[in-house]
Amino acid sequence: MSTEPLLSARGLVKEFPVAGTAGLLRPARRFRAVDDVAFDLHAGQTLALVGESGSGKSTTARLASRLIDVTSGAVRLDGRDITSVTGAELLEVRRQVQVVFQDPFSSLNPRHTVERIVTAPLRYQKRPVPGGTRAFAQGLLERVGLDPDHVSRFPAQFSGGQAQRIGIARALAVGPRVLVCDEAVSALDVSVQAQIINLLRDLQREEGFGCLFIAHDLAVVRQIATTVAVMTAGRVVEAGERDAVFDDPQHEYTRTLLAAVPRIRPEWEQARLRNAAKHEAAHHEAAHHEAAEHEAAEHDAGVGVDRTDADNGPSAGNGPADEDNPTEVTA
Repeated sequence: MSTEPLLSARGLVKEFPVAGTAGLLRPARRFRAVDDVAFDLHAGQTLALVGESGSGKSTTARLASRLIDVTSGAVRLDGRDITSVTGAELLEVRRQVQVVFQDPFSSLNPRHTVERIVTAPLRYQKRPVPGGTRAFAQGLLERVGLDPDHVSRFPAQFSGGQAQRIGIARALAVGPRVLVCDEAVSALDVSVQAQIINLLRDLQREEGFGCLFIAHDLAVVRQIATTVAVMTAGRVVEAGERDAVFDDPQHEYTRTLLAAVPRIRPEWEQARLRNAAKHEAAHHEAAHHEAAEHEAAEHDAGVGVDRTDADNGPSAGNGPADEDNPTEVTA
């Protein structure tokens, strides 16, 4: 991994005016959605921004991809400040930084065919389509695991997971170096989420792009992230390698998030716990048996049982006394 980050942010701030607070002699009050955020994303790495709804993670993603302007701070691509670029320079930034949105159906034009949708970035960038639009679109569909013959279909003819694959194919059309996934799997079923995550990991291995992954589901984050930054109230409160953040969280908010995640134990851990439970049960049974024997011995001693032939005579209270070996009970 290169020591120079592919995409980075320093002191990132975004404020929005609060509606209805402006007056004739006073400016509108402002809400700070992102407050002094910093991060580094390297090529081939997946940085997950996590937090509850309203924590500022999606706004940070839009700032990083230059979909909205920053209030203050800097976003750098390959060390170059892209915060204020415009025109052709901004067009190039958007070629290198592509976004996959949360709801595929709202981000895909329902009146356009898949062929037109996935080749739209090339037209927007005024770039030629290698081999013609149909062949190019078919190649993109194959890369994301869809039938290449479906390029003439419309978004409504696909499932949610398939539509999200189309969104990923569109983002890949211009060869981005950074892929921003803004809650890209949160609207999908769990089984489909796993398929999309595996697809993103495979594509990342092939292409080497950096991925800024926005999510609130920590179980999903643990599957895909290399590093994690935890956000709340517009600020990053903890950041580090994925395993360090998950296994040894330092901030109370991170611990609270992790405590809220339902955990399915892996099979090896379930087997270990089953074996431990068996050993504990056996130990408990042995201890109970020993205690019962001890209690019986104390009982016998207390009532003064005298067995002249312990092997042949019955225990006191368990049946009639043997006439040849009478049991004498003393008061």
